[in-house]
Amino acid sequence: MTNDDFKTVLIIDDDDSLRRVTEYTLQETGCRVISASDGHEGLRLFELEKPPVVITDIQMPGLSGYEVLKRIKEEAPETLVVVITAFGTVEKAVEAMKLGAHDYLTKPFSRDELRLTVDKAFSYCGLKEENVRLREQLTEKIDFTHIIGISDEMQQVFGIVRRVAASEATVLITGESGTGKELIAKAIHHGSDRRQEPFIPVNCAAIPADLLESELFGHVKGAFTGAVKDRKGKFEMADGGTLFLDEVGDLPLELQPKLLRALQEREIEPVGGASRKIDVRLVAATNRDLEADMAGGNFREDLYYRLAVIPVHLPALRERRADIPLLVQHFLGKHGGGTGIPVADRTMEALTAYDWPGNVRELENAVERMIILRRGEVLEERDLPPKISGRARPVAGGVLNLPDDGYPLEELEKEAVMEALRRCDWNQTRAAAFLRIPRHTLIYRMEKYGIARNA
Repeated sequence: MTNDDFKTVLIIDDDDSLRRVTEYTLQETGCRVISASDGHEGLRLFELEKPPVVITDIQMPGLSGYEVLKRIKEEAPETLVVVITAFGTVEKAVEAMKLGAHDYLTKPFSRDELRLTVDKAFSYCGLKEENVRLREQLTEKIDFTHIIGISDEMQQVFGIVRRVAASEATVLITGESGTGKELIAKAIHHGSDRRQEPFIPVNCAAIPADLLESELFGHVKGAFTGAVKDRKGKFEMADGGTLFLDEVGDLPLELQPKLLRALQEREIEPVGGASRKIDVRLVAATNRDLEADMAGGNFREDLYYRLAVIPVHLPALRERRADIPLLVQHFLGKHGGGTGIPVADRTMEALTAYDWPGNVRELENAVERMIILRRGEVLEERDLPPKISGRARPVAGGVLNLPDDGYPLEELEKEAVMEALRRCDWNQTRAAAFLRIPRHTLIYRMEKYGIARNA
């Protein structure tokens, strides 16, 4: 596609005067403009030109804008269609959005509104094209389908994954909770020669310490009370494939030598049983600072260097804000039934400006919440969660300034836990005392809300 093709706009409107003004305004911005006075002529020109952006009136004699929109989306779903509707008939624009329209303009609209709407459409086209182009540069064997990222930071990650996937090297993925570490692990597996074999994930933090050894290495019948039959562990289940150890920093110190032996000797020892050889590639992940844990005696240095043959660090979402608009659009499609839901500019600005301590997972939850609880067909600032819009903030002295329309108790509890941890420099014992709760209750709340100290 040439640059001229990229900036081509097709205008379909039976109002000659409005059409000429629209043409002139867009030509001033450097667009190549083609136009039609009715839907049939518009579709004929679309077949010939295949422009990336189409602006069509809804109310036209003969073929309506709805029909034009349907036909264009059926033939070229990637085309961005902006519909024009009369003042007071926004419901028609909303109906068009449900049919796949990208945006809408309400008559009478200013030249600035027109320019801004078209600029936004081409910006979105550019983001999509850049994302596709960058993904095509990666080896076709690697599946990045579910990893959205056009930022330089994510492209560096993709480059490392592309180079390391075909090797047998152990990989350690680091990054805050919610950054997508398991997705990267799956991409590494998918790009390896083991892609036809199992990918077995294990969350070391989610399994009680006294059961973790059996979970990883298996056990034989009679090895302990309740072991009524032999049971394969995750290592054996992953034989020939990839074992993904998530939250490996939470592995109990007493189990770490056994994991080290499995990596060094490529053999495991089930609980109560004899050693057996295994062929497994290990990919591990953690949101902890393992170097600090080593210094504190909580993680073995030899195991760390065995795990971190290839380190891959995933940036926090606030470190790659350029990806937020694309992620928002992706989650709108995922949770909005596949239909486009318009987002007000101020809403997108607030989403982009927020720091997202829970990263991509928190962003997805926020978008899903907004879709479910929205009060109109456009996502406005009022639909944002209070902590993102800034409508609710704990203030000095323990007095809360809550919004008139309410505030979720769980959000309040989460903010209280995070504030206590920050004040106590993330010392869990002191934070629990600050909140006047037992330490195990604090740990439960941290796990419940996915709260973890930034790596």
